[in-house]
Amino acid sequence: MFIAMNRFQVAPGSEAEFEQVWKSRESHLHTVPGFVEFHLLRGPQREDHVLYASHTIWKDRESFEGWTRSDAFRAAHRGAGQTKVLYLGPPQFEGFEVIQTVGHPGPGA
Repeated sequence: MFIAMNRFQVAPGSEAEFEQVWKSRESHLHTVPGFVEFHLLRGPQREDHVLYASHTIWKDRESFEGWTRSDAFRAAHRGAGQTKVLYLGPPQFEGFEVIQTVGHPGPGA
């Protein structure tokens, strides 16, 4: 499993607009082999920004890298430059290979 994250420092007062951009976009993720799950995360508020992260789970690193080279990726990011005024600086990418997963044992376990 591979987790891809982008961190965004969103300008104060732009949180609702930033969230709406993400909620209303067509991500095309569901069409990509190896895609598992996506989350948009809101983190702590600082004096000059609110931290957000996009968190995507993939079957493996190869699936994620395939996504970044796909037509679906280009379509999903087509208008990305238009929202730069909402956040401070470029997003910061972090990629993680999953080493261990611990799940809830479920009922009766």
